[in-house]
Amino acid sequence: MGRLVVVSNRVPAPRDRLQPAGGLAVALRAALKEGSCLWFGWSGQQVSEKEGHDPEVSLDKVENVTYATIDLTHSEYDGFYQKYSNGILWPLCHYRAGLMDYDRKDQVIYQNVNELFARKLLPLLQPGDQIWIHDYHLFPLGQALRDLGVTAPIGFFLHIPFPPWSLMRALPEADALLRAMQAYDVIGLQTEDDARNMNDGFSIVGVKAKAEVFPIGIDPDSFAKQAEDGLSNPDVQRLKESLHGKPFIIGVDRLDYSKGLPERFKGYEIFLERYPEHRGKVVYLQVTPVSRGNVPEYRALRRELDEAAGRINGTYGDFDWTPIRYLTHPVPRALLASFYRLADAALVTPLRDGMNLVAKEYVAAQDKANPGVLILSHFAGAAPDMEAALMVNPHDADDIADALHKALTMPDGERRARWDHLEPDVWRVTAVTWARDFIQALGKARLA
Repeated sequence: MGRLVVVSNRVPAPRDRLQPAGGLAVALRAALKEGSCLWFGWSGQQVSEKEGHDPEVSLDKVENVTYATIDLTHSEYDGFYQKYSNGILWPLCHYRAGLMDYDRKDQVIYQNVNELFARKLLPLLQPGDQIWIHDYHLFPLGQALRDLGVTAPIGFFLHIPFPPWSLMRALPEADALLRAMQAYDVIGLQTEDDARNMNDGFSIVGVKAKAEVFPIGIDPDSFAKQAEDGLSNPDVQRLKESLHGKPFIIGVDRLDYSKGLPERFKGYEIFLERYPEHRGKVVYLQVTPVSRGNVPEYRALRRELDEAAGRINGTYGDFDWTPIRYLTHPVPRALLASFYRLADAALVTPLRDGMNLVAKEYVAAQDKANPGVLILSHFAGAAPDMEAALMVNPHDADDIADALHKALTMPDGERRARWDHLEPDVWRVTAVTWARDFIQALGKARLA
């Protein structure tokens, strides 16, 4: 049995290698326990520009996994990561083509860094390896490996949405990118819509449609235990005491324009305006760690949210009540699990998301005898399998307001019935089933 070789833009930091914190590391935890594994990617470090930059690969073995990393120069980081991956591909894949800031030199750097990854990975490969490449930063990596003579099975998984061709064609190299993806033996996406969009694009550019659906999940047993065990944590007790028995609403999202945060704040504002009986009697905690803080669009989004929170707190707050508790720093995952368990409602209202595991984590964290209510966007990848949530259109602030009122006044029996319908899918489609199904498909490709 050969190794599983995982390739991603970032490799978990040394402090996270035994207790993974990032989404991909958590999802892959079970797959990486099997046999010998290699995880290759960028170290997260930037180095000064040098003539003929040729980074050395740093190797670090933790248990059965060898972590192999390379550094990038400042210009490689800027062109590959900041400008092309996150300034062009990210908004495009989230249906926000108008936010793209295209410059051909950034595309060249993006391609060059993918070829650098391929060159540095090549000497590390062994006969029998299966290669699993992750996400939009590395679309062309499979073809770059094939160009170097790699014949091993190569799979690719896209964790974010994929747009229809009518949007994708806004990318100047869209047809070449899709043709290059024929290098992959298996291509996985989160939802039927995303796979259909990619396959339609393949057909339009005249290549084989090969995108398949491999929905991702969480480890619900572990998360549920973490949520329950953490209730005695002093910080969780502090939060609980601060609620003074008031209904508790929670939202947890990285700062990003795809998450629908301004729309969510507007919905909460209308909720307070339309349903005055909840004023002073509800607590809403929004945890929004800042990311990509040096990107203009993200700085503007933070200003917008700061202003909205200030306006709502100034308009509706009182000397003993703050309508929105708004945090822009991360909260440890273990604490969040117990925060979810305390919450009477969760607002998960992205404008567009690949899957959105917060929705699944919230369901897993609940006390089944007294569960909270999930308010979920129609545009989350998780939505088709979570129809027992209160579904909302995040563009409709009145819809969010009405859903909040319904959630906070919902009879106990209906809350339990909705959770009973949500629970089976959260436990059926997990991180383990996702990784297992993809790796099995890649193994079959080896035999084909």
